[in-house]
Amino acid sequence: MGAQHTPTFEELIAEGASVPTEGWDFSWFEGRATEARPSWRYAESLAGRLGAARAVLDIQTGGGEVLDFALGRAATAPTLTVATEGWPPNVAKATALLRSRGVAVVAAPQDAPLPFADGTFDLVVSRHPVVPHWDEIARVLQPGGTYFAQHVGPGSVFELVEYFLGPQPEEVRRGRDPERERAGAEAAGLEVVEVRAERLRMEFHDIAAVVHFLRKVVWMVPGFTVEAYEPRLRALHERIRSEGPFVAHSTRHLFDARKPRRTLGHHPTGPEAGPVDA
Repeated sequence: MGAQHTPTFEELIAEGASVPTEGWDFSWFEGRATEARPSWRYAESLAGRLGAARAVLDIQTGGGEVLDFALGRAATAPTLTVATEGWPPNVAKATALLRSRGVAVVAAPQDAPLPFADGTFDLVVSRHPVVPHWDEIARVLQPGGTYFAQHVGPGSVFELVEYFLGPQPEEVRRGRDPERERAGAEAAGLEVVEVRAERLRMEFHDIAAVVHFLRKVVWMVPGFTVEAYEPRLRALHERIRSEGPFVAHSTRHLFDARKPRRTLGHHPTGPEAGPVDA
């Protein structure tokens, strides 16, 4: 048997740059990168919520993978399930995946008002929304309805972000602070039942995984291209080869909020505006 081929920097870069980025299926990373999962097991918890709901909205569904998983494990299916997504390749992917489950996928920009009437849903869910537009979430929830979501937290994977971009301002690092989001939810008239936060270890085992990750999660290093960052990529490749996996940490928080049965005079005014933070 011949010696096993060790991929070159150029081969790994080419591979990471060629993998399709549609949807939120991260199975390609198996054996190349790892990320610890939050203890609350969001997709499985979501399945339980779906089984008790009648009308459900999944905001920014990506390729529909998480919703599909949860619906497949729910005790009963909601009468109505709708998902929104803003990126055209993901709209097509989610539509194809969720059609057999009777889910309507609506193309809607993530920063636009939700295209639904007031009080349409008794459950609104989301996994990793770019920005939670609390007034819109509150508006489309029925009185007594629930918002159940997993959000990306502050400074997530910033070891990798700052490797490429340098130290980030404290305001950027705190851009998705769960207590700020709690305040935003309460200002929109929601009652926050629970917020749980965890910091989770990630490892990148080769430079192809780094390239694919930054192409897929585009807000981490805005405008990332292999050409623009070739020297830093090459240096990181050599570091991984000599020292082992590049270690970073993701941050996640679980949000459970409900709309009071009486709105106490709150009048939503439309979606918030806010920066896209990492």
